[in-house]
Amino acid sequence: MRTELVSEPGDRARPNEDFASVGLPASGQGGALVVLDGVTPPRGETGCLHSVPWFTARLGGALTELTVSLPDVPLVDALARAIARTAEAHAETCDLSHPRTPQATVVLARWSTEAVEYLILSDSALLVESPDGAITPCLDDRLSRLPRASLATDALIDAHIRNKEGGFFTAAADPSVAGRAVTGVLARGDVRALAALTDGATRWVETFREGDWGDCFRLLRKEGARELVDRVRGLERADAQERTYLGRSKTHDDATVVYAEL
Repeated sequence: MRTELVSEPGDRARPNEDFASVGLPASGQGGALVVLDGVTPPRGETGCLHSVPWFTARLGGALTELTVSLPDVPLVDALARAIARTAEAHAETCDLSHPRTPQATVVLARWSTEAVEYLILSDSALLVESPDGAITPCLDDRLSRLPRASLATDALIDAHIRNKEGGFFTAAADPSVAGRAVTGVLARGDVRALAALTDGATRWVETFREGDWGDCFRLLRKEGARELVDRVRGLERADAQERTYLGRSKTHDDATVVYAEL
């Protein structure tokens, strides 16, 4: 099995808010990957004493343990348990009902000798390669389908869109949000490789339009995860002043890529 993991902060003066892991059971059969993209809050009150990296480390650590140690527990239930465990760790000190309590997007994938399960919550991506080389993106596109006017201000997003019916969902403090994730199960023989990317890395496709998802996956397979992140950084630097490519709230974002050949 070949696996690669690259995670780079958007600003080296700030902690990386992403989390990534690959878990391989001691049995040598199967495995799991976890990718989280911590949501950077706007300036102001969040109701929490803890940072986004604190949250993603604990949620990601719980998910890594649960997806590997409990292979018969569905990924939706694993995510719900991990959210509940993380919430319990700071419920006595923090206001977990605050709309900006620490939260993250989620990509999970777990494979055995029979099946490949996946779960996506919010705007990170999972790419699946079949044995014939076809690439299928598994996406939660609810955020991208919202009218831009509904995303005009943080206040609008928090009041009407974030973790609301008709809006989009992230993993925060409510375990029931796991039931809102995009999920699926594929036959193990139909999957040759997987790639999970946070939106700092998907900019290569979604922002800069350097290629489609198939092109992105082929770049990963041939050149590696480091090369994809480096190319995104180059594109960001070239467009830092002009901002020809809209939709970037910051020049660089944390960028994480996990690639696994099964």
